[in-house]
Amino acid sequence: MNLKQIKYIDIHSHLGFGDLPAQAGYKEDLKEVIQRMKDSGVATITVGTDLESSREAVKIANEFENVWACIGAHPADKRDFVFEEKDFEEMVKNTKVLAIGECGLDYYINQKSNIKNQIEIQEKERQQKEFIKQIEFAIKYNKPLMLHIRDAYEDAYEILSKYKDRVRGNIHFFAGGLEWAKKFIELGFTVSFTGVITFPPKADQPRADTYDIIRNVPLDKIHIETDSPFVAPIPYRGKRNEPTYVIEVAKKIAEIRGETLEQVQNQLIKNFENSFGIKIN
Repeated sequence: MNLKQIKYIDIHSHLGFGDLPAQAGYKEDLKEVIQRMKDSGVATITVGTDLESSREAVKIANEFENVWACIGAHPADKRDFVFEEKDFEEMVKNTKVLAIGECGLDYYINQKSNIKNQIEIQEKERQQKEFIKQIEFAIKYNKPLMLHIRDAYEDAYEILSKYKDRVRGNIHFFAGGLEWAKKFIELGFTVSFTGVITFPPKADQPRADTYDIIRNVPLDKIHIETDSPFVAPIPYRGKRNEPTYVIEVAKKIAEIRGETLEQVQNQLIKNFENSFGIKIN
């Protein structure tokens, strides 16, 4: 597949999640998933969440020309995982590795649990420590960050502000309001959206706020993603997600913004080139 054949780029997927239940993982049909991507002109960045999945992401990226990798440690998936630079320094030199992450802060688990305040404080401190290590790792190797921020925008912004003009990246699955989007964009970051934007609104989960962000931030600061195998967009909702479905996210963004799909598609490719340093066109 020639890079010039790429029309859409899903900047955040988890093709290495092969050990999930058969209906959710890619262990049995990864090659078929990749072929559907090629047939549709889709490429992706497959993202690690710890050392093992980062290694798997690099392995897949090396095998398939329309796949790149992101390596790092998720803030909350494995609370006992410690990011050690020596474990990742060989992988980061691979030309298929485009970013560091997904790293960041995730306070949602703390808010939903009944753990004591002291334990909660310790968990936040642990996440912040691991986040800072990966920020500094990204700066050292001149890589953008792939950020996971959930219920922690204020703390994440405060930490990233200390590295202003030295760090860049994308906030994946953005769920903050318009003002937070503007603040992070001013800091040098982009925001990305998943198939969730295609879902009909619920009474307790209005879409207006997200749509407001999509309409009002510059198109050159937006990316599209699937977060595969999770949150498949309409018309695939309820099924296992895969990178090809990112096309539906692009269509929805064009609809929300009142622009043509071609306009959005072309700009999204430029955004990928600017954010990750890979020339497509």
